[in-house]
Amino acid sequence: MTAPTLKLTHPTATIQLNNPESANRLTVDDLEVLMNLINQINENEAITILVLKSTGKYFCSGFDISSLDQDPKEKSLLFEDVVNAVEDCRPITIASLQGGVYGGATDLALACDFRIGCEATEMFMPAAKLGIHFYQRGLERYVSRLGIDVAKRLLLKAEKIDSREMKSIGFLTELVENHDLNNATQNLIDLIQPMAPLSLLGMKKHLNKIARNQLDLTQLNSDIAKAQNSEDLKEGRNAWLEKRPAQFKGF
Repeated sequence: MTAPTLKLTHPTATIQLNNPESANRLTVDDLEVLMNLINQINENEAITILVLKSTGKYFCSGFDISSLDQDPKEKSLLFEDVVNAVEDCRPITIASLQGGVYGGATDLALACDFRIGCEATEMFMPAAKLGIHFYQRGLERYVSRLGIDVAKRLLLKAEKIDSREMKSIGFLTELVENHDLNNATQNLIDLIQPMAPLSLLGMKKHLNKIARNQLDLTQLNSDIAKAQNSEDLKEGRNAWLEKRPAQFKGF
């Protein structure tokens, strides 16, 4: 088994799942590694974009329940803790989905800000078939991202859908041909990268809080004021007037 890996190409970080032989199911050890990588990324203010990707035929098939029996160590970290950390991650997050997205991995993808899929992408949430009751924020993400009717269809009927249907219901923010996935991911990175970090990351954070009905007005107003009084705002105005690309510094 190969643990998830982190690659830094400032300002982008890429986390890759590396167990295609097990459809990239996440073990308890993988969850620990992922949480540590997310913490590293959050502490590195130079990183403004995080890409999640995988090797092999499948993006991820969720949590490997059998790993609980194989690992005698007591671990309090849960799959949902890692997925919540992805949603709460400071950078903009992109899920690059080259294949099947199953079980809890559907929520892992929904926790990202953008989800790019290809023709080989499909999804399936079998919780009801397995007697699993999905956790709170996972249910909230399904409803806030997809709407209540679609959430019920996917969670209560355990319906498998293909990439075109995933795009039509809003699960995928972009759908491309298989060979174009890497280019489409890079194109999205190139669109986001020039943005002003204070406004970009601040709005991402508060949009997610609005989706969970947890908006903190004091924190929102503080972040608005920080952006309004920043050197980046002056640079943005000057660049607009001078018809040149802005060079933002994040302060």
